[in-house]
Amino acid sequence: MLTFLISLRTAVWLTVTLICLLLYGSFVMPAHDEFLALHTVALFDWMREMPVSITWWLWASVTILFLLATNTLVCSVESVIRKRGARQWLLIMSPQIMHMGFLFILLAHLLSAYGSARGITYAYNGTVLQLQNNLEVRFNQVNAAVDAAGYVLDWSADIEYFREGRALSADKIRPNSPSFRDGIGIYIKTVKAMPFPVAMIEVSKEPGAPWALAGGVMFIAGMVTLLALKIAREEEPHSHKS
Repeated sequence: MLTFLISLRTAVWLTVTLICLLLYGSFVMPAHDEFLALHTVALFDWMREMPVSITWWLWASVTILFLLATNTLVCSVESVIRKRGARQWLLIMSPQIMHMGFLFILLAHLLSAYGSARGITYAYNGTVLQLQNNLEVRFNQVNAAVDAAGYVLDWSADIEYFREGRALSADKIRPNSPSFRDGIGIYIKTVKAMPFPVAMIEVSKEPGAPWALAGGVMFIAGMVTLLALKIAREEEPHSHKS
C-alpha cells in the first residue's frame, strides 16, 4: 500500500482517470437540466438529491481527488524524511510547499462543496435582505449614473448591515467591488434606471475562499523559490569557470 501511495505512476494514472471523468462530464452536463441547480446550491447537497445515473462520474471524481490528495501528502512526507539530512533544505522544501498549496486548494473546494450558497435577487431603495446568522442588509440607496441617451454608465449601492435591529456597519458596493460580512459576499451585477433604480444583487457564501487564497500563495511561493534555486544552482559552475 505504501509503495502504491508514493508511486509517481499512481499520481499519473489518477490524473489521467480524473481528466477522462471530467471530459465525460463536460458532455453529460449540457444534456441534463438538473445540472443548472449547481449554480445555486452546494455541490454535495445537490449530489445527494440527484440520481446516481447522472452523478456517478462526480462521485468517482471526488474519490480520485481523495486518492490524489493522499498520494501527494504521503509523497511529501516520504520525501522530507528521506532527504532530511541534505544540506540544501530550502531546495527540498520548495516542492513540498507547492504540494501543500495544492492540498489547501483541494480543501477549499471541499469546504465550498459542503457549505457554499449563491442566489440572485433584486433590490431598490429600502430593500432589506435576510441573511444567515440573523444578519440583515438594507439597501439605503441604489445609484445609477445615466447619460443623455438614457444609457447607464455606472452604478452602485449604499448598504448597511444589521443584527437583531442593531446597526453594525455601512458599506458601498460597486461593479467588481463587493461587500463581505461574516463570510457572505454582496455583489451588484447591474442596475435598471427606469422608472426608478433597481439593482440585480448576487448573494454568495464561499467558505473555502480563504483556503484557496492561502493555497494559491503557497503554490506560487514554492514554485518561484524552486525556480530561483534551480537557476542559481545551474549558474554556479559557470561562475567558478570564469
